[in-house]
Amino acid sequence: MTPEQRYFFDLTGYLHLKGVVQGAELKAAQDAAQRYIDTPPEEVPAGLEINLEREHFNWYINAFAFDKALEALTLHPKTWPVLKELTDDRPRLTSGNLMVDVHGKPFHPLHGGVPGAPARNPERGRYSTIGGKVQCNDLVFFFYLTDVYPGDGGLIILPCSHKSHFDYPRSLFYPDSYTEDGYNDEYFSTEVPEGVLNVTPKAGDVVIISELVTHGALSWVPQDRDRRFLTLRYMQQHESVRGGLDRFSPEVKARLSPETLELALPAAFTHTKEIVTQEVVTLS
Repeated sequence: MTPEQRYFFDLTGYLHLKGVVQGAELKAAQDAAQRYIDTPPEEVPAGLEINLEREHFNWYINAFAFDKALEALTLHPKTWPVLKELTDDRPRLTSGNLMVDVHGKPFHPLHGGVPGAPARNPERGRYSTIGGKVQCNDLVFFFYLTDVYPGDGGLIILPCSHKSHFDYPRSLFYPDSYTEDGYNDEYFSTEVPEGVLNVTPKAGDVVIISELVTHGALSWVPQDRDRRFLTLRYMQQHESVRGGLDRFSPEVKARLSPETLELALPAAFTHTKEIVTQEVVTLS
């Protein structure tokens, strides 16, 4: 990470990297996503799944394993150094789903790590700076495949909330987005109150957040285009939280390159993965 990136991420809890995926590489990823979207749910390969019933997005489960153009994003040369630093050279891929946001889907309420989470599970929600570097054990990388413009809606975050010492009060910002039982699926909003940031990436951009950052999504406004992004989740390799290789089916594992399998592999804190020794990782 550059000093500027390191400072900004530590300050705000997020990074917006522009133009990470470009040209033929971006086109290949976009085409692969379109093929997955066009696949009838009953015809998806074993280990994959299309869920059009989720309240906030259409979900294309394990999309990173659908095509090599999407799998390659898990180890992209422009995000790889950032991932290595943020995980202290102990990265572990835990999931990779394509999300498609369309007009008519409800507002995705603000949520994220809260101070109570480590008390309930001490392995979740850790963030620190050690040796002049940020270390975070729960990360989300959003690889955008379509453009988002101001006024479209989409991703919202509360910058700096990863360092909050208080629970997010649901009465703040969007009080009607929750019910007593959880999310209000009848709630829609495109408002951006003071203190909330609406991030508007373009196709090929990557937004990186700590899961501790309070985040959500405004209702999607355009009716003639959607918002598509591959959501890649990473933790540190020694976390015992279930995820990565121990949750992938045999069919998914069979679709992946050895390098991706190693990335998803749980490992001891003291272990150094072979891929971490490489500045650029190429899928076999």
